[in-house]
Amino acid sequence: MGDEMLKVMIADDEERICQLIEALIDCDALRMEVVGVAHNGLEACDLVKEIKPDILITDIRMPGYSGLELIEKIRASEEDLEIIIISGYAHFAYAQTAIKYGVGDYLLKPINKEELTGTLQKLGERIRERRQRAEDHQRIQQKSEADIRLFRTNLLNRLTEESVWEPSLEELREKYHLQVKEGVFQGFMVKVDCEEEGKISRAGIDIILDKVQVLLGNSLTSRCGEFVMGAKGLGCVGFLNYESEKTEEIRKMFRDCLNQLEGEKGIFGPVMFTAALGSAERDAKGLQESVRQASFIIEDRLLRGTGRLLERIPSASAIHEQNILERYVRQIVHAIEVMSVEEAEEAAGQMQRTILEVRDVKGFEVRELVYSAAGLFLSQVEVKNRAEAVRDFEERCSLCGSVDGLFKRLCSLQKDYVEEMSQRHEADTVRPIRLAKQYIQNHYSEPITQEEVSGAVGLSSAYFSALFKKVEGEGFAKYLIGVRMEQAKVLLRETNIPVSKICQQVGYNDLKHFTHTFEKTTGVKPTVYRKMYG
Repeated sequence: MGDEMLKVMIADDEERICQLIEALIDCDALRMEVVGVAHNGLEACDLVKEIKPDILITDIRMPGYSGLELIEKIRASEEDLEIIIISGYAHFAYAQTAIKYGVGDYLLKPINKEELTGTLQKLGERIRERRQRAEDHQRIQQKSEADIRLFRTNLLNRLTEESVWEPSLEELREKYHLQVKEGVFQGFMVKVDCEEEGKISRAGIDIILDKVQVLLGNSLTSRCGEFVMGAKGLGCVGFLNYESEKTEEIRKMFRDCLNQLEGEKGIFGPVMFTAALGSAERDAKGLQESVRQASFIIEDRLLRGTGRLLERIPSASAIHEQNILERYVRQIVHAIEVMSVEEAEEAAGQMQRTILEVRDVKGFEVRELVYSAAGLFLSQVEVKNRAEAVRDFEERCSLCGSVDGLFKRLCSLQKDYVEEMSQRHEADTVRPIRLAKQYIQNHYSEPITQEEVSGAVGLSSAYFSALFKKVEGEGFAKYLIGVRMEQAKVLLRETNIPVSKICQQVGYNDLKHFTHTFEKTTGVKPTVYRKMYG
């Protein structure tokens, strides 16, 4: 890192508080200098623009602009400015809101020198690392801290994204520079949920995940031979390597950390935490399987509730015998035809009630069914870009920590599209595509072609191709594959029909081609998918 002095600015309406903060900052040790002091929000706003500080320390309550108003005013133009807010207990709610805005950290009065120093040190390191990467990240050749993080990020990506990988001890040591030893290898996940949409920003979640990693790292690193963890989506994923006799101690530490997060969650807003431990493997080759187990186990919070440490490895239930999606499709198609929000809501409600009546139903099964239902629903309505709509729905669901939350999102999705359909006249450009989609739904099991479908709706093949892509956001061939793959997934989950027969029932004559297409679409072969969800 560079040796430049970082500029610190203080904003507080009490002169003595400003003097105290300035006196508590060890400028030489931190390589920082106080370059400005403001005593009200208006003055602070002007001074920030003038002196361009690196770090702003501001009180929540000030005349002129409050601390929050000041942050809003300067955030757009000063994106890299690191901000520390100071709050008394009476103003705790403001601190929660500030975290939503992406504030770097908060301190409670009376100000403690050790906490202030630690916070400034953390933000200073963040600023200097950001600048160094921007200047020339290619210059870092040696095995620095940044390299270690990169190795570990690549390792976690490989564990979570590669289809099958059985790493050896030697590979983990030599390629990823880990200090792993013989003993236990165990994957884990920590998930953050927020049932209320829009109540927390992405920046707020990132701050929470950072605190989760710090808490677990401080508690577990010294007790493990190796501790690897990183943010993944709306949670954290990682693994532990430790001596076998420490199994109960590690489990207790996870529970303690989770209890601490739950105890402090009021600071972050309406969020919930859940942790899951995968199997304790005695061989490094089982590491990926343990991490994957944790990703399945974490979904059981939907049924068992958040705020828990989940460890039981879920196995598939008899839910595939209920033909749940088949009944949902029949109901939702009629609801769409008559453009009834109430019928659509009842279709989702019936699906939820049926799911919850299944004995030993698992969380991952519920989420997969809701996602499939959303995909099937969107294939029946006029959606400009179905693939993007599915991704958006799944992203909205990713913060759900309960079955009720998932189905509320599904009902909301249905309501939005059904109301939109009922409120607008059918556009000339949309009608033939809707007819084409209906034709595809009725004939996907046959070897249909673009020429056949375009002829059925009365358009030339070339015009139909361009119109279909414009309306749907994807080409005819890709859309047809999507419909067939969704139907194949339903059959794999809910029937015992051989894969070779399913291949034919969804319009493929070549089993090898079907298997390749299915794996490319879902990431796993049909037989593996059936084992996972059937």
